[in-house]
Amino acid sequence: MSKQSLMSREVLLTGAIVVLLAIIASRFPAFIQPANLVNVFNDTAPLILLAIGQMIVILTRCIDLSVAANLALTGMVVAMINVALPGLPVPVIIVIAVAFGALLGMFNGVLVWKLAIPPIVVTLGTMTIFRGTIFLLSEGRWINAHELSDPFKAFPRTELLGLPVMSWMAISAVILFSLVMTRTALGRAFYAAGGNPHAATYAGIDVGRTQFRAFTISGALAGLTGYLWVSRFAVAFVDLAGGFELDVVAACVIGGVAIMGGIGTVVGAMLGALFLGIIRNALPVVDISPFWQLAISGGAIIIAVALNAQASRKKGRIILRRAEHAT
Repeated sequence: MSKQSLMSREVLLTGAIVVLLAIIASRFPAFIQPANLVNVFNDTAPLILLAIGQMIVILTRCIDLSVAANLALTGMVVAMINVALPGLPVPVIIVIAVAFGALLGMFNGVLVWKLAIPPIVVTLGTMTIFRGTIFLLSEGRWINAHELSDPFKAFPRTELLGLPVMSWMAISAVILFSLVMTRTALGRAFYAAGGNPHAATYAGIDVGRTQFRAFTISGALAGLTGYLWVSRFAVAFVDLAGGFELDVVAACVIGGVAIMGGIGTVVGAMLGALFLGIIRNALPVVDISPFWQLAISGGAIIIAVALNAQASRKKGRIILRRAEHAT
């Protein structure tokens, strides 16, 4: 897909979101009330944060299936720290969450970079390791609202200019990483490493190191989301955000991120997350079980990948046809 076709994909996805909202509003007008749309965006903020990190990883021809487990482990760690040290300032807890999540991401990155283990194998393994570590740390015990300090729980709900802090975190991440991906050498390296690894190597880009950095960013965003998730819902347990990695991958591919790497934007990942977020919030309204969310996410992945493959195939035929005419 060219840059132009990717932009048209984002325009189409924006149109699809508008149509989806219109269909829902035709039966339940209250769904599109500003207050409810703010709630929908806030509910989708964790998915947006994780989708941005996943997009960067996928750009480098990798995948991170451990993001939800990273979220859960980091959430449990900061919750346990809060229980032990209830007076610890929230900014310090956020720094710990981001650093710990980044450390888990680095672990994935080192295994992919230095040992050349396929990313899907690495992150499937670490997903299980992270979940097991939560059980060992907590001994299977839940940490509930009454054990957590009020400042710890209040931070993501605090409103600024009519939006909760959690929403502002997602908006800030979209702006920051949009700039990183389009205005920095690191962003160009992510695209080059996935678009054409051999050419990237000849251009002096260390593909393995670039993939390591992508996993580190994904882990840091998962760590931040871990704190936001646990503090907002005031609970931490082993199976927190179980299966959420499927939604994260779905948000990316729906947003036009190519599974084969090198193609995708932060805005596209955000739109894919919003599309899924609206569906997830609308299902109970239209009296459909939320458990259909997993089936919808899986189906969306297959459809989006099929569309991407079809677009690439058409592009390839055009090139061949032009070559034939030239001869």
